Amino acid sequence: MGAAHSASEEVRELEGKTGFSSDQIEQLHRRFKQLSGDQPTIRKENFNNIPDLELNPIRSKIVRAFFDNRNLRKGPSGLADEINFEDFLTIMAYFRPIDTTLGEEQVELSRKDKLRFLFHMYDSDSDGRITLEEYRNVVEELLSGNPHIEKESARSIADGAMMEAASVCVGQMEPDQVYEGITFEDFLKIWQGIDIETKMHVRFLNMETIALCH
Repeated sequence: MGAAHSASEEVRELEGKTGFSSDQIEQLHRRFKQLSGDQPTIRKENFNNIPDLELNPIRSKIVRAFFDNRNLRKGPSGLADEINFEDFLTIMAYFRPIDTTLGEEQVELSRKDKLRFLFHMYDSDSDGRITLEEYRNVVEELLSGNPHIEKESARSIADGAMMEAASVCVGQMEPDQVYEGITFEDFLKIWQGIDIETKMHVRFLNMETIALCH
């Protein structure tokens, strides 16, 4: 009886922290156990056998995001060696649809959380800025599966996008002015008006029983 009460208390606590329902937490726990091989923690290598993820060109960045201390809210930099179920839920919560019944301020906070998660995927050195090299790296990875686009073309696409970002965030730049990179505030400007929900999917974590969009 005491153990059951303790378990239900733990689930309620996780509901409050992540916004998932008890049913969703139960379903995600089954997926966690499947990924971990019934172990209490997951390591990066546990993601190796997910077919949908294996085909994703930015697979390494997606996996890294699960262990990024910034996303786990455990520090401003660094990567965890392994994550437990609560950590797993913390990451999965970034992919939850925004509850539009919440107040405007809460909706905006949820949107910012999602965008910060994406920002961290680009900002690989955790310095709070997406540099041209970091952006090039992401674009090259995204286009790596396209045999018709060479590396130089990918770099040109990244350079053009960075110039566009500079024009959006800084405006008219002086000839000798250097744009040092995209800050999170710049990132918010770039994503203004774009539906973040359509950009963040968890298809690679799907099980037939999982339904995150209640």
